[in-house]
Amino acid sequence: MAIHAEGLVAIVLFYVLILFVGIWAAWKNKNSGVGVDRSESIMVGGRDIGLFVGGFTMTATWVGGGYINGTAEYVYLPDFGLAWAQAPFGYALSLVVGGLFFAKPMRSRGYVTMLDPFQQLYGKRMGGLLFIPALMGEIFWSAAILSALGATLSVIVDININMSVVISALIAIFYTLVGGLYSVAYTDVVQLFCIFLGLWISVPFALSNPAVSDISVSAKEAIYQSPWLGKIEPEDKWLWADNFCLLMLGGIPWQVYFQRVLSASSATYAQVLSFLAAFGCLVMAVPSVLIGAIGASTDWNQTSYGALPPKDKDESDMILPIVLQHLCPPYISFFGLGAVSAAVMSSADSSILSASSMFARNIYQLAFRQSASDREIVWVMRLTIFVFGALATAMALLTGSVYGLWYLSSDLVYVIIFPQLLSVLFVKGTNTYGSVAGYIFGLLLRIGGGEPYLKLPPFIYYPGWVNQEKIHHLTGVVEYFIQQRFPFKSVSMVASFLANVVFSYLTKYLFESGMLSHKYDFLDAVVSKHSKEIMDKATLVTNHDNIILSEIAPVKQGLGASLAGTFTNTEILSDDGPSSPETFHDEN
Repeated sequence: MAIHAEGLVAIVLFYVLILFVGIWAAWKNKNSGVGVDRSESIMVGGRDIGLFVGGFTMTATWVGGGYINGTAEYVYLPDFGLAWAQAPFGYALSLVVGGLFFAKPMRSRGYVTMLDPFQQLYGKRMGGLLFIPALMGEIFWSAAILSALGATLSVIVDININMSVVISALIAIFYTLVGGLYSVAYTDVVQLFCIFLGLWISVPFALSNPAVSDISVSAKEAIYQSPWLGKIEPEDKWLWADNFCLLMLGGIPWQVYFQRVLSASSATYAQVLSFLAAFGCLVMAVPSVLIGAIGASTDWNQTSYGALPPKDKDESDMILPIVLQHLCPPYISFFGLGAVSAAVMSSADSSILSASSMFARNIYQLAFRQSASDREIVWVMRLTIFVFGALATAMALLTGSVYGLWYLSSDLVYVIIFPQLLSVLFVKGTNTYGSVAGYIFGLLLRIGGGEPYLKLPPFIYYPGWVNQEKIHHLTGVVEYFIQQRFPFKSVSMVASFLANVVFSYLTKYLFESGMLSHKYDFLDAVVSKHSKEIMDKATLVTNHDNIILSEIAPVKQGLGASLAGTFTNTEILSDDGPSSPETFHDEN
């Protein structure tokens, strides 16, 4: 494959554009953020993200390399089609549900990261445990983005895909270091414009290519492969439903989402941004669906790509850049490939920044170094950006399918963190013992089902499991794996939630009734909190794990209305207001 010179030129131009916007946003934030801690400015952008920029950056939470490439990939794949491309509707509904039920309580209480309410109610040690699946989720998601970038660059330039992933990761890490959420938000505006224009300009030219048959015909009839609309077999309906619930509910408890929610200028704005982003996700998916359909309707023997279609070269995950390069005129692919490559690059920094924010605040500062200076926290964030970027790069190199990475990124978040978030926000009376039990139940039930993408065999065989085989066309290697058709992911999530509630009330009853001695309350989750009533109104975690309220969200006078929803608010501190996180539930 020869170097696609026009694409290289476009990439350089668009990268420079995004870099310029990122630097400008960082400079703008630095000059306007007088009195704001640098670390908090990086994490939540000073809580003054407006409706226009916020709408774009919330949409860009999911619309990136994994989203557009993964959607096109599944529409193109013969055994799946549009029926199995669940991400657009799944994540759009995720944003709607998040806006209706989760955005307002999180933003109105002024948290800085998603893990704050867990550390507030369950303690810093439990917060550290919940950081693990949250981190894994962000790493998997970043890996999906980097994999998509690598696939795109390897189409434009004749270089090894592994090298292109490494190069993409280095550039993404550099973008992340340019500025915090403020820079990310403004580059997201450029990103979405690039994706929208680049893809929509390319689609008409690809449709009119002589090698492409009518996609309305190939949607229902087999021409070069099975119809791209796809279908759901009766035996796969529970598997389909399980995956859809994973996307819809598992898309909520992400730091990359709540980072946008918590940066909104008000709780109402946070809800509106979620609804706008849901609409934006659907709109941005349309060109990807069309490009996947075009790929399934193309006689590749008539193109410069070659006689074998991408699916027979194990290049289905690169169908979007392949269509842009081989089915569009050079001057169109010049814009399309360059715009898409540069646009998806700016998505990687969001996840890496989210992971580093949680570590620097909830692990380093609140768990180990409560007296850490603002400058120290900023440097910890910069260090972890490199570490997490390297982990994401490793995952991108080890896992093949973009869509597979996408599902993996939601699994642990869905099964472990989502039921914990439900409990901490909406169920009165849960405690650390219940949280630990829910964590263990969810983890064992999910891992017990195995994971083919990681070649992890199951040790729990759920009803309806089958042996499947996957043929690698280039090598002829046949890979066998167990497919669980039972909705075990959703069952694991429900079991985790029930375990949290049941064990919380059980331990509370045992300790408060005297059936268990108070000395066995080694997590200080029941006796010290409820019986001794020593929880001070200015303390979030009792006994040896004190986290002072000022450490959760320091408030500085003179910040104006942009920080009106800060965590420290008069309702919580007043004598008339609730005196503990639990009593806050009474207001809901």
